[in-house]
Amino acid sequence: MKTIILDFDGTMGDTNSLIVRTMQQTIAKLGLPQRTDEQCAAMIGLPLRRTFTELIPMDEETGRKCEETYAALFDINNVPGAVPLFPHVKETLKEMHDRGMTLTIASSRGRDTLTAFVRDMGLEEYISYIVSAWDVTDAKPAPEMVNKILAAVGGTAEDALVVGDTVFDIEMGRSAGTKTCAVTYGNGKREDFVNADFVIDDFGELLNIV
Repeated sequence: MKTIILDFDGTMGDTNSLIVRTMQQTIAKLGLPQRTDEQCAAMIGLPLRRTFTELIPMDEETGRKCEETYAALFDINNVPGAVPLFPHVKETLKEMHDRGMTLTIASSRGRDTLTAFVRDMGLEEYISYIVSAWDVTDAKPAPEMVNKILAAVGGTAEDALVVGDTVFDIEMGRSAGTKTCAVTYGNGKREDFVNADFVIDDFGELLNIV
């Protein structure tokens, strides 16, 4: 594999508790119907507004209010250290980088927080290109993010691997014609990933695939 396309939330950074808590606060603040933590977590990986419009029936204006409220609350909740890297992420990125692979990120997160996480976690030297939800018209599970990355770095789908923790990541990779690898420690379950080419339980296992 020459181009590795990584999801961030639930694949590299352990953002689950931060995201779910902020979603629940948003729902409560706007007086929307309650949802369980598990239902909220199942939406992770979609663009921000869609996490709410698909979780709770609502019109677009309410979806916009959810998006704005969540963003404001996230800024408050996202204190230093709130999001740790999953085990073996940094050393595995370094090894893949040293092997000459092009490492990129395709995330449904906004560019501001995504680039801040990459910087604060000391990953900038390994990541060549980032595509956020702000950079595309059709976010996951559409293939636009992958296509944009491959065009930018001069890669091909045949030599690319999409790595993520949700079915949205796997569907995105399959739609773009890449190989796909699902991780089981994030927001998805092993049984969700019947269509993935590879399934791993630890980020470090990527070295056995690439």
